[in-house]
Order: sequence, then C-alpha cells, then structure tokens
Amino acid sequence: MQVMQQLNDMQMQESMNTYNNLVERCFNECVTSFRTKGLDGTEEQCVKRCVQKFMSFSQRVAQRFQEKQQQLGQKMATG
Repeated sequence: MQVMQQLNDMQMQESMNTYNNLVERCFNECVTSFRTKGLDGTEEQCVKRCVQKFMSFSQRVAQRFQEKQQQLGQKMATG
C-alpha cells in the first residue's frame, strides 16, 4: 500500500510541475501588458493557442512513449 501512495505522490508532483511549466511558459509568451486586471482579447487568444499546443505536444510525447514501451516489451518477449 505504501508503494501505491508513493506512486500517487510522484504522479501528483509531476502533474503539478507540468501545470506550473505550462502556466509560466504561456504567461511569459502571451502577457505583454499589465494595464488591466484581465487579459485582453489578443492575450486570451494567445493563451488558448499556447495551452492547446502544449497539450497536443504532451499527448504526442505520451503516445510515443507508450509505443516505445510496447516495442521494448515485444523485444523482451521474443528474445
């Protein structure tokens, strides 16, 4: 049971790191002015594109990782 808790903790930490990296990257790329307390239209669209791009990239990396794991598993099973 302790191992599962450690794995859950590690997964939570990794998720938080990913989220923080996303926020920092998109903020630095998209927010150009502090004249108002909210995002203007251009900034909002930039943030949306940035998040979508980041999420697509993350999904692609996860997919490729899974493919490589399957290939490795097949190699180990066959010899």
